[in-house]
Amino acid sequence: MAKAANLSRSDLDSSSGSDLSVSSRTSNRSLRVVEKERRRNEAGDPFLLALKYFSEVEAGTPRIGNDVLERNLVQVERVGLSRGLPPEAISVMLDYAMSLRTGGMICVRVLKFLIPATVVPQEAVVQAVAWLCVSKIAISTQVLFLRWLLTVFDMIDSKDNLRAIYGFIFHFVTEENLSPYICHLLYLLTRRESVRPFRVRKLLDLQTKMGRQPFLLHLLSLYKVFCPELVTLALPSQMRSGFKNHNSTWKAALSAVQKRNNGQVLSDISLTLGVKHKTNSRKRKYHHLEVPSLSSSVQRNSPSSSSRKVFALEQLHTFPQLLDNLHRIELPSQMGSLLGSSLALCYLDYVQDDSAFLRLNFWLGHALHEEFLFCSGDRGSGSSSEALHLLNRLLSTQHFLQEGFSSTEGFLYKFLNVWDGSLLRPQILGLLSDIPVVPSSCINQLLFEPLVQLFFTSTLFFKCSVIDCLNNMLLKWLTWHSVYALEDGLDISLHSHTPMNMSLSGFMDSVVELVRFVGRLAAMGLQLEGCHSLLLSFILDFYETVCDMFLKYGLPMVVMPPVGVFYPALFATDPVSVDRLGYIMYSRQTYREFNHYLSFMVSCLWNSKMFLPGMAIEVDQELLSLSKVAKPWTSFDLIHHPAFLGYALDFHHKVSENFYWDWYLEFLFSQGFQGLQQFVQSSITRRSVAGTNDQGQGDRQPTNS
Repeated sequence: MAKAANLSRSDLDSSSGSDLSVSSRTSNRSLRVVEKERRRNEAGDPFLLALKYFSEVEAGTPRIGNDVLERNLVQVERVGLSRGLPPEAISVMLDYAMSLRTGGMICVRVLKFLIPATVVPQEAVVQAVAWLCVSKIAISTQVLFLRWLLTVFDMIDSKDNLRAIYGFIFHFVTEENLSPYICHLLYLLTRRESVRPFRVRKLLDLQTKMGRQPFLLHLLSLYKVFCPELVTLALPSQMRSGFKNHNSTWKAALSAVQKRNNGQVLSDISLTLGVKHKTNSRKRKYHHLEVPSLSSSVQRNSPSSSSRKVFALEQLHTFPQLLDNLHRIELPSQMGSLLGSSLALCYLDYVQDDSAFLRLNFWLGHALHEEFLFCSGDRGSGSSSEALHLLNRLLSTQHFLQEGFSSTEGFLYKFLNVWDGSLLRPQILGLLSDIPVVPSSCINQLLFEPLVQLFFTSTLFFKCSVIDCLNNMLLKWLTWHSVYALEDGLDISLHSHTPMNMSLSGFMDSVVELVRFVGRLAAMGLQLEGCHSLLLSFILDFYETVCDMFLKYGLPMVVMPPVGVFYPALFATDPVSVDRLGYIMYSRQTYREFNHYLSFMVSCLWNSKMFLPGMAIEVDQELLSLSKVAKPWTSFDLIHHPAFLGYALDFHHKVSENFYWDWYLEFLFSQGFQGLQQFVQSSITRRSVAGTNDQGQGDRQPTNS
């Protein structure tokens, strides 16, 4: 039995080893079968077979009646329009099309379905440009290729080799039909080293021949940013969008591919060029107000980016990452995407690249003008989430950079003329407060005239909002002055990314114009709104800032509030307004208008000499008697003033019968009226020392309440 048992175990062990060996052989055979099946499938894949066909097709192959060509072309076309072509397919089909191996008609057809699924290989584009130089391609086909190239520009995996052939591309700028597209392509490729004297001369000669075309002016403006000594041509500060949209042929297919691939396409196709093509209807929608997703112009997986160790913007997540990769980052072609990332804005602010700001202004100029300003009929839809999101993002960006964009400024000057005062009011007024200093020669036409019409026909709340907006504007002007003023105090540059330089006298002229304008608005607004305390509060906020021009910012100027503001504040029924007026009058600058106000304020609050001959406000004695007010000239001193009457009664109850003037002042000062305290100490005390303190109510003298 034992032997039988041993034999059985031996047989079992042998059988088990045999089974393992068979299982291993079966597994290896299965892998070979799977691999063989995969190769058979690849060899039989119609799409791969079609690509192989087009990579091997010879020049001169007939097109008409060629069923094989048509079948393979349909196969690639179906994939391109449904899910996009991979990079290898883009290379094969672009080379096949541009080489005209089967004629120009096929080239046009291929370009129309050449939809990238992910990225476009740079070498394929360089090879296509080389075919373009052969000059056998029809002009219309060359235009179509350039339109395709501009559409997919953001999806090219790298731009180094394209910039290396900048001169070859520039050669086509003299072709009248190609010039708009070539200028746009050069605009995207231009770097400082690209600007050469002979190229500037070529563009200037072309401008003389073709006129002041917007696409030429935009390219020259970029050249002028890099080398202002080469471009002496005076360029307009505000130009219409110079580069039209060319992606209508591919827009629907690209959008479908992007959605189907779950956003794997790194470029926002609807914003690739930042300009919408013209439609038959003038009624516009907010199609292009979305901020594009952040993506670097160099794709992270491309061989060229790996060799140059380029760090993609979309990989930035922390500030230390930004510090470690400052010199490895390349700005995106779609500059609008920077608005969505604070780290990208930090980088933009650090590099101080004028061309980057120029391109960002170009994108903003289109988004605000073409798709927001010029929409007609359904402007009410401007409250849509896209418009609101864009303006809020723009406000956040400008506050982050602590300066406004020139394109925003130009948009606001135009929009104020058609604005109803209610559409996106907080955002519009917020952007308005960010505009840089406007020269006094044009500030009335650009800013004041449109605001006047809105102000006088608006609600109380809108009036308060406008005064607050202009107050913030003045604060930012003063801040820019204090930051950018040179040591000699003669010249200031008010905007680091605009070419506007302004002398100190020019700056002060603009400030004075703004203050006087607000004075006119304030006086008329108080009349219209019955001296409403809320409006008066915003107006006094503004004049406290005006007072700070001398006290805090060192400007040698003091502008007083107009009569229509001073007296309503002095005769206000709330103590806070009178207290704030005291702070405004705290300045020690003495001249006629200031002395006039100071004298009347002292006579009113301190000396009780109102409505008497020789005073600022003279009232006929008969009218005073008709009022049946006993001693009307005492009605607005510190004891009887409506604003402080409650405090006077409270003080009277505390001190019983005797009402001491000095004690009463200390009581008022203890209530927190610092403006009134500063005014009394700086104005009344000096008069007392000079022996002119004939108040009839001397210090520590009891007064009958």
